[in-house]
Amino acid sequence: MRVGELSRRSGVSVATIKYYLREGLLPAGERTGPNQAAYDDGHLRRLRMIRALIDVGGLSVVATRDVLAAVDDPDLPLFQALGRASGTTTTAPDAAEEQDEAWNEGERMLAEQVDERGWQVSAENPAWATAVGVLATYVRLGDADLARQLGLYMRTMEEVARHEVAAVVDRGDRARTVEGVVVGTVLGDTLLAAVRRLAQQHCSLRLLGETPPDPEG
Repeated sequence: MRVGELSRRSGVSVATIKYYLREGLLPAGERTGPNQAAYDDGHLRRLRMIRALIDVGGLSVVATRDVLAAVDDPDLPLFQALGRASGTTTTAPDAAEEQDEAWNEGERMLAEQVDERGWQVSAENPAWATAVGVLATYVRLGDADLARQLGLYMRTMEEVARHEVAAVVDRGDRARTVEGVVVGTVLGDTLLAAVRRLAQQHCSLRLLGETPPDPEG
């Protein structure tokens, strides 16, 4: 298909498609002339993946390129592919925050729960510093009741992660497995946050004995 048809089928403008080509997010098409190229269903699938990572997952173009590089690397172990995807969606707190007692307490709480659950994780993972940063903030705010939810979060997320990883590993095809790992990690973060908000609304209404608002009111 020509770039115009690729644009029509994907819903992405020709100008944006050309931008993705220049940035290396979308592989070049097969040259059919000096200024023409042909694209196939693989390009359409990749384009939809790019839009999902940027529009739904909230990734930058640079982060999206890094995620797609993991998808395209045939020699990258699945474990490292997961780490690549995780690194694009996790922002570690400022180094200055790591100096106070609250930070040390947050790290103690996380390490204690990790040891208790026997998790094999690295403190070099950006998610470690992010989790410690959140716990440290709870400590500073005096919200110990919220910090105590860490064990619940870890039990729940371990169950979720077990099913997520099993689902993509069962695909059999390595390329589809890596794609599932990295895309599932990015989009899964967005989905989990959205479902959590819905659950909080549900539980708040039940605990407070209030009536849900009428969507047609």
